[in-house]
Amino acid sequence: MDNAAPDGWLDVCPSDALVDGGDGVRFEVSGGVSAFAVRFEGRVRAFLNQCAHVPVELDWQPGRFFDDSGRYLICATHGATYQPEDGRCVAGPCRGRSLTILMCEERGARVRVRVSEVPAP
Repeated sequence: MDNAAPDGWLDVCPSDALVDGGDGVRFEVSGGVSAFAVRFEGRVRAFLNQCAHVPVELDWQPGRFFDDSGRYLICATHGATYQPEDGRCVAGPCRGRSLTILMCEERGARVRVRVSEVPAP
């Protein structure tokens, strides 16, 4: 979190680093907690990198959060499948639960996450 601005926003990556349904960008929030940002249907979304079933990271290869179709986020350990729009689990052992959403925005061709308001995992 060393590059967090005084206003509580963390600069994560250039906007063009995120392609619709493609690889995400990992980063850390307070306390070294892993998080990630992805692009889906033109919008950037950010979440804590923690399955809602068991607190393990979703990606088995860094940045690989989407399934092969590029339509769903998937936990490589448990197979839990999440909607990228809101992080809600739609299939798998944690059905109905959700990933922890982080407030994010694109500003000046950069992706930023509001780290001053990160909820506890």
